[in-house]
Amino acid sequence: MTDEELVVEFALTRLDNPGLDLEEIAALVVRRVGPDQLLQFASQNLAVRGELRGGAFESAVECVLRIVLKLRDGGDD
Repeated sequence: MTDEELVVEFALTRLDNPGLDLEEIAALVVRRVGPDQLLQFASQNLAVRGELRGGAFESAVECVLRIVLKLRDGGDD
């Protein structure tokens, strides 16, 4: 899943659930993408943070939020 595809998925999920905050939207996205993509997001997030271990679901949610906010704000990090 590319970052752009992730942002589209995030936006569509947000439209379907307007009362949720960003972290809750990210959690729904992570639940929908399946276990392989969850592990990909989690490992990507742990690598960015320089950590060897962490909760897979929580790390995946943080990764989704980081990607969405980075693209939204136009950041380069």
